[in-house]
Amino acid sequence: MQFRKLGRTDLDVSAICLGTMTWGEQNTQEQAFEQIDMARAAGVNFIDTAEMYPVPPRAETYSRTEQ
Repeated sequence: MQFRKLGRTDLDVSAICLGTMTWGEQNTQEQAFEQIDMARAAGVNFIDTAEMYPVPPRAETYSRTEQ
C-alpha cells in the first residue's frame, strides 16, 4: 500500500480510501464490518465517513455512518 502525507501534517494515510457512503442504506452493519476488515488487511488506514454523497439524508439513518 502506498501512503501520502495528509495535508501539512505528519500523518501518513493510505493512497486508497475506504468510502462508507453505502453504509446504512445499501449495506448492512455486518457487511460494513467486513469491508473495514478487508480494507485494513490491505493496509488502508483512511476512511471517508461522509454520508451525504449517494442519497438525500433521512432522519432514520442520519449520522449512522459515523456511528
